[in-house]
Amino acid sequence: MRPRWLGELVHIHIAPEASYEMEALSEARLIAGRGIEGDRYFLGTGTYSAKPDIREVTLIEIETLEALQQGEPKIPGIRIELSPADHRRNLTTRGVPLNHLVGKRFRIGEVVLRGGRLNFPCKYIEELLGLPQLHDALLNRSGLNCSIEKGGVIRPGDPIEPLED
Repeated sequence: MRPRWLGELVHIHIAPEASYEMEALSEARLIAGRGIEGDRYFLGTGTYSAKPDIREVTLIEIETLEALQQGEPKIPGIRIELSPADHRRNLTTRGVPLNHLVGKRFRIGEVVLRGGRLNFPCKYIEELLGLPQLHDALLNRSGLNCSIEKGGVIRPGDPIEPLED
């Protein structure tokens, strides 16, 4: 029986190299075994490209960004404004329980992804954005690294749904 959730793709972002500003896309072509055309991990120019890790596409929940704006979790005095272009993940989702998708297959539009490992926040993003304490605020909700099993084109507004294994 399928889990009872249906999410949505909200934003698509890529960067051609590590540390470059993220560019918003109205559509993207995902290539199985490679990544998003034009992105740093597709091109092998990302900070973590050389590591033996599944990082063909990275996702984060927009609910995390909304919680950071509200100061959740309640860390005294910390409210972080983090836009979808700032978090350095490729895809921003709504209504998708990313932490539950490790090892699971799911569909975004015509594309099929498999959850790899949870993404861990790093101090690099704090330095790049000048946002101290961002690392701690993203613990356990920094997104999901995925492999692409079936490529295709995706667009904001595409539905995201679980698949049976």
